[in-house]
Amino acid sequence: MQHVVVGSDEFAGKVAVVTGAGSGLGRGTALAFAKSGANVAITELPDRLERANDTVATISTQGGRAFAVSLDVTELASIQGAVDQVVATAGRIDILVNNAGLNIAKPAFDVVEHDWDRIHDVNLKGLFFMSQAVGRVMCDQVPAGGCIVNMSSIMGLVGYFNRGPYCASKAGVVNLTRVLAIEWADHNIRVNAVCPTFVETEINRHLFAEQTFRDEILHRTPLKRLGTPEDVAAAVLFLASPASSLITGQALATDGGWTAI
Repeated sequence: MQHVVVGSDEFAGKVAVVTGAGSGLGRGTALAFAKSGANVAITELPDRLERANDTVATISTQGGRAFAVSLDVTELASIQGAVDQVVATAGRIDILVNNAGLNIAKPAFDVVEHDWDRIHDVNLKGLFFMSQAVGRVMCDQVPAGGCIVNMSSIMGLVGYFNRGPYCASKAGVVNLTRVLAIEWADHNIRVNAVCPTFVETEINRHLFAEQTFRDEILHRTPLKRLGTPEDVAAAVLFLASPASSLITGQALATDGGWTAI
């Protein structure tokens, strides 16, 4: 099911940065921005840069514009280097999608300090300092301003089993989104979050092959289907578009009704 209007050129002339865009939701979002005319910086971890290059190649084949950037959001020097590279290559940054993230699924009694720190270093700390670095660029560029869309989760809005640190980090993303929206409104920077439900991608497809787990998720979802990268990309593009020009500080649940129950 395709939800993203492609070839619309809605983002022509815009530069979008999508973190963790070598696969999954990040890749789907990057493809959607490119199809809508944006020049897209595809970031990935240094040891996964071939995934970023693959996304770039796909976009190029489809007639879009993109370039790969090495980024580890847990290292401040890497963040600044990546932002500098994007500006040197594309001249400005209009849109940032903070998609990079990870989860370690464990019961709360089994979580160790390293699990907690690793999840929060990527999902919350890394997201904040990436936003800070890009936000400074958005303030100083001409014309000033831009849009930041943070990838949270339904688990930032409600709890779920065996995901204590992950839920805490994603809830932090939601409230951090509100803070940045308030502080940066005067700089013409809008900041919002998307909170997706369970999304089937090439990386996690094996999880949904387990029928009991799949049935549990579908039973809990009023629309009775899993999300797709295209579903999430459509929400991200909306929040980055002029159609949402009065929307900031919001967390948009893209969840098939999960959080309505």
